[in-house]
Amino acid sequence: MSELIEITSLDLPQLDVFARLTEAQLRNRRHPDQSLFVAESIKVIANALKAGCVPVAFLMERRQAEGQAKELLACCPQAPVYTADRAVLEGLTGYALTRGVLCAMRRPVPPTPAEVCKGASRIAVLEGIVDTTNVGAIFRAAAALGMDGVLLTPTCCDPLNRRAARVSMGSVFQIPWTRLTGWPEEGMAWLKAQGFQTAALALSDRSVSIDHPALARADKLAVLLGTEGDGLAQDTIDRCDYTVRIPMAHGVDSLNVAAASAVAFWQLRKL
Repeated sequence: MSELIEITSLDLPQLDVFARLTEAQLRNRRHPDQSLFVAESIKVIANALKAGCVPVAFLMERRQAEGQAKELLACCPQAPVYTADRAVLEGLTGYALTRGVLCAMRRPVPPTPAEVCKGASRIAVLEGIVDTTNVGAIFRAAAALGMDGVLLTPTCCDPLNRRAARVSMGSVFQIPWTRLTGWPEEGMAWLKAQGFQTAALALSDRSVSIDHPALARADKLAVLLGTEGDGLAQDTIDRCDYTVRIPMAHGVDSLNVAAASAVAFWQLRKL
C-alpha cells in the first residue's frame, strides 16, 4: 500500500481534482488523455478498478485507509493516498463523503455505439436526462434487469459524474454505454439500420401497453426514455415503432423516469 499522506494544507495543488476542478475541467475534452473522474465509495471504486479504470490518487479518512479501504489500496500501490479527519475532508470537498473514500481516476476511452450494440438484443436510450440521481438509478436498473447497453443523447448528464456513479452503485462500470450524435434524426436512423425496433415510453393516445405481445417478440429492441420534465421530444416519439405506456392506478398519470425505467426494463427484457 502507498504511504499515507496527512493533509496539512487545503491549498495543495494535488487536491485540486477533489476540490476545485469542475466536471467540465475534469473531462478536459481538449486533452482526452488527461481526462479524469472522481469515484466515491469503496464499492464504486472497486467496480471501476475491475473495469480497468486507472487510479490517480485517493482522498479518504485515515480510519478508512487503515480499515475498510485497506484491501482496496493494496491493489493500487502507485496511487498516493491523502488522508484527514472527516471534518477536514468535508471542508475541502464541500460535501459529506459517503463512507469517507474518494478516488480520482483516468477517464476510460468510450466505446463506439457499434461496440455497445454488438450482439445486443435490448438497449436503453436516454434522451436529455440531466438529473444525476435519475441517471445513476437508471444505470443500476439497466444493469440489473436485462439491458445489454445504454446509449445517451448529447444533452444527457455524464454517467461518470460522482453522484451518478455512486447512485448506480458502480453499475456505470458494469454495463457498456456511450453517446449518440446527430440526435434524433441520425441516431434513430442508425438504430433502425442495426435492426432495432424502437419503443418510446410516453403518454400518448396511440400508445400500447407495456405488456403488448409484439414488444416481447421483438428480436432487438431499443427502449427510449425522456427527460424528467417533458419526457421524450415529439419528434423522437414520431420516429419510433411503438409508443409504450405503463398502466397506472388510483389516478396517477406517470412514474418518475428512474422508476419507469425499472418497470420497462423488467417487462421488456429478452426472455
